[in-house]
Amino acid sequence: MRANYHTHTWRCRHASGTEREYVENAIRGGLKVLGFSDHTPYSYPKEFVSHMRMQVDQLEGYVDTVLDLKREYREDIEIHLGLEVEYYTEHYIEYFHKLQRLVADYPVEYFLLGQHYIECEIGGYWSGRPTDDPGVLEKYCAQTIQAMETGYFTYVAHPDLIRFTGEEGIYEEQMRRLCRKAKSLGLPLEINCLGIYEGRNYPSERFWEIAGKEGCEAIVGIDAHDAEALNRPQPIQEAEDIARRYGLSLRETVELRPPV
Repeated sequence: MRANYHTHTWRCRHASGTEREYVENAIRGGLKVLGFSDHTPYSYPKEFVSHMRMQVDQLEGYVDTVLDLKREYREDIEIHLGLEVEYYTEHYIEYFHKLQRLVADYPVEYFLLGQHYIECEIGGYWSGRPTDDPGVLEKYCAQTIQAMETGYFTYVAHPDLIRFTGEEGIYEEQMRRLCRKAKSLGLPLEINCLGIYEGRNYPSERFWEIAGKEGCEAIVGIDAHDAEALNRPQPIQEAEDIARRYGLSLRETVELRPPV
């Protein structure tokens, strides 16, 4: 594996280790490119505190730390500064617009699309919760497609996170729409190593079969929440096996898209 663009830090409240430990383990693991993409801060109302992302006042420290490491390790590894972002629509869209204005003051190089919530984190539906409701699946795909169409995202992280337990034909119809949009826009879809390592509902074999038939490009994302993940070969091997099994074109690196 040459590059990983999906790396978190302790600021997201559910990862461990220092940024330096991540960099050094990435080098030991043979990576040539390491992108930090911690969960983006959002300018939510003060009474709401997210359990899964950095706060707005932590963004500057995140940026400074990554840039310092980028300079220090420039002879050893190529480091990039990114964020993993939820896309919000309709009357929640202002949260996304505020994020764009916030990061415009910093040299953030890319956004990864990580659609954990349908509608919004505040009062929205967690995509990983089991559901047989076709409406939930349709909303997830519609929101993800709208996000892809903005042109602000470099790739789609764990596109198969949605845990739909309903009719197989409905799942195939909706996910085919998502995959066709990704294909038409040239956006890679991520085979997620954290899901493999922790035995989550993703990567989903049925999703990747659809993606393969639609000719989508894939990329392996470690989704590192601890430094050791960057030097843990087994999940990476299993992710590459998924790509081979379904005839997916596997990208080693991606072109970073400006997020604003």
